[in-house]
Amino acid sequence: QTKPLASVLKDVCDAWSLPNAERYALQYVDGRQTYITESNRGEIKNGSILRLTTSPDQEAERLYSGIQSNNLDVKTDSLKKLASLSQDVTFAQEFINRNGLKQIFYIVEEGNDTGEMLAHTLKAFMELMEHDFVSWEILSAAFIKKIVSYVNMNAVDASVQQLSLSILENMVPTSRLLFELVKKEVTLDRLLTHLQVANAQLQLKAMALLIALLLAATDAERRDMMDYLREKNIRQFIHKNIIHSSEPLGDEMAHYLYVLQSVSLNLCERRMRTSMDPYSQEQRELLQSLRQTAFESESEAPASNFSTERRRSLCAKEFRKLGFTNNSNPAEDLRRAPPGLLALDNMVYFSRHTPNAYSRFVLENSSREDKHECPFARSSIQLTLILCEILHVGEPCSETAQAFYPMFFGQDHFFEELFCICIQLVNKTWKEMRATQEDFDKVLQVVREQITRTLSLKPTSLELFKTRVNALNYSEILKLRQTERLHQEETLAVPVLELRERLKPELLELIRQQRLLRLCEGTLFRKISSRRRQDKLWYCRLSPNHKVLHYGDVEEGVHSPPIESLPEKIPVADMKMLLVGKECPHMKEKSSGKQNKDVLELAFSIVYDMEEYCLNFIAPARYEFCLWTDGLNVLLGKEMTSERTQTDLDALLSMELKLRLLDLENISIPDTPPPIPKPPSNLNFCYDFHHAEQ
Repeated sequence: QTKPLASVLKDVCDAWSLPNAERYALQYVDGRQTYITESNRGEIKNGSILRLTTSPDQEAERLYSGIQSNNLDVKTDSLKKLASLSQDVTFAQEFINRNGLKQIFYIVEEGNDTGEMLAHTLKAFMELMEHDFVSWEILSAAFIKKIVSYVNMNAVDASVQQLSLSILENMVPTSRLLFELVKKEVTLDRLLTHLQVANAQLQLKAMALLIALLLAATDAERRDMMDYLREKNIRQFIHKNIIHSSEPLGDEMAHYLYVLQSVSLNLCERRMRTSMDPYSQEQRELLQSLRQTAFESESEAPASNFSTERRRSLCAKEFRKLGFTNNSNPAEDLRRAPPGLLALDNMVYFSRHTPNAYSRFVLENSSREDKHECPFARSSIQLTLILCEILHVGEPCSETAQAFYPMFFGQDHFFEELFCICIQLVNKTWKEMRATQEDFDKVLQVVREQITRTLSLKPTSLELFKTRVNALNYSEILKLRQTERLHQEETLAVPVLELRERLKPELLELIRQQRLLRLCEGTLFRKISSRRRQDKLWYCRLSPNHKVLHYGDVEEGVHSPPIESLPEKIPVADMKMLLVGKECPHMKEKSSGKQNKDVLELAFSIVYDMEEYCLNFIAPARYEFCLWTDGLNVLLGKEMTSERTQTDLDALLSMELKLRLLDLENISIPDTPPPIPKPPSNLNFCYDFHHAEQ
């Protein structure tokens, strides 16, 4: 490692009597077969096997000529080799410097091939662009048209269509011009056609492009696109062809469904953030329709016969029965935003689509004592706010989350229908709690708990949600709270606290062992670039002797690769420190404005080799983040600091204490130990050696 790379190459070439050492380079035999350069030579580990091969510039020159050959076999082989070598940054730089991209554009623009050769060409183009040496905006209109045509054609190889969709997905976020071009040329109908195919990879790429278009669109464009997709029943497509397909749902597709759900729900944001305008005729009519639906059959005489004063007092009385706090001017209740007009929309939807349930709710409560009635309007406003918080309405999409609700795609008007179920739940819980007006916040807190606990079970349809949430009544919630409280509460007697402290070191050692075992099992991590969510995966695991971290790229679908298949290594002895969150180099590179908070919470890095290099991670979930940061801290000889350590320690302590205190059930433990009795008067059986010696 002390010699310049050129000297090392010369020595090797001389040993094998090879002239022109500058035409050769060293390359890893395993893994991604990266070329060794002065900038990456420090990453070579002891035991890495290198091979002597043609230098990247020679290889780039040879392939540049090869892809221009008139012999089809030579051309296809050259493009295949190019697609594989372009993953290497050194080769990619050499090839691009020779104006190789121009040649690739020529092959695509002028060629009529739609088979294997084109697939290799597009793969090579994707890999070359991945290095960010050139901007996506350099693409010619002819090239883009050709790529679009492969997406729009029917008789094209599936791999070509997948690559074409990927290329367009990468183009969309880079500039407004490219977004408009792709949006115009690739219709939503065409993308919906791709979503209906049996090929899961093609479905995934089509969904990726659809999501890229939605995220790059302005609010107005996004609204129009979502309206069109709704007309075309995208929800049914997804429910039938993706969520309920025979193939299991991959992480990436789960993420796209989460984004689609998030974008759909965020269409409610505008209404949620808009206060009611008391001078708007349309909004006033909606408000009046609530009163009329509930009470029109009650008033025998038509209201028009009454004087203005009488009519006003009647309306005020009815609005009070509806549960508005400001009954003379109910619009005031809807001035708070959020939930703004969204609460009014929900109430109107409930009154129009389930008129019987609506009338029953209002009339049942207006016949109760004043203090025991459940106020419909006030509950609706608060419930709408709770649902917005639970479903993250108005929040930006996370870059990594995959938590979508299958029932969201099983129902039109999901938000409104969910509201209809939950507002009836409010009334049911109110009665079960025998609540009064003072208990309003308490009831809504229980309802929030009922909804979140049921949603965490991931019901597949709203019907199932309704059944489960209604089964989770107030007494069930009380039982669950009681159980959880018992788990959390420990006897606080001093001897028990002392016992806790004594048990801690042993249990912490147990947690350390578990963390290291989890590191030995390994975890699948996803690579995320600054430009887009990548579908590249890598795996990292600790060797059984806890001496070396092994890692390397893996294919989708590989869950637990053997340790031998992971080419890269970091000796634990070389690890210097662990960085988390904003301190990580891969988080500093990203602009803080766009950087999502949840990605920051999952990021960590290992600094190794004299603090020169970093291995960067983004954990798939908070649980894995805690396990890995704890495990790495154990390897570095430091304290485990994650919140998971505390949770696990509390659970183990709780269990251990319960086992140890089983025999003391119903026996009160004194706070102070019993006094030690005085020594007896005949305590003279001590043998004195000194006297014996004398």
